[in-house]
Amino acid sequence: MKKINISDLLLFVIITELAGALSSLLSGGNFAGYYDTLIKPPLAPPGWLFPVVWALLYATMGFSAYLINRSDSIAKRSALILYFIQLAVNVLWSPVFFGLRSFGGAVAVIMVLAVLVAAMIAVFGRTDRCAALLNIPYLVWVIFAAYLTIGTAVLNA
Repeated sequence: MKKINISDLLLFVIITELAGALSSLLSGGNFAGYYDTLIKPPLAPPGWLFPVVWALLYATMGFSAYLINRSDSIAKRSALILYFIQLAVNVLWSPVFFGLRSFGGAVAVIMVLAVLVAAMIAVFGRTDRCAALLNIPYLVWVIFAAYLTIGTAVLNA
């Protein structure tokens, strides 16, 4: 078993957390104010829960990417490319939903993200099973976010 390289681990977690911060910055803020004005579908959580869940998911995602990075697998490079592609798409959702207030655009982004996360988990699974499993909560949350996005789009059309 390889020894954990703390600086590499922190680098992956910080990069991933910064992606979330960038998404927030590009959205223009005032999430709570806008979220409160929307008609939301059943099971919609309170607004304060989203940043808490995302912070935890970003940390887990960063850890999983670190596990892939330290792997000796020949699939490591393609797995990390897919990781950063899905992370870039992840960054787009908040600016589209909150910044542009485009429900249709947000639905498109979240659907693409769900497919990319599922593909990432599959590729990660061929490289490091633990890294793949760590992303299952992320996929579940993205699917739930897709439900919320679609529901919000329909209810606020």
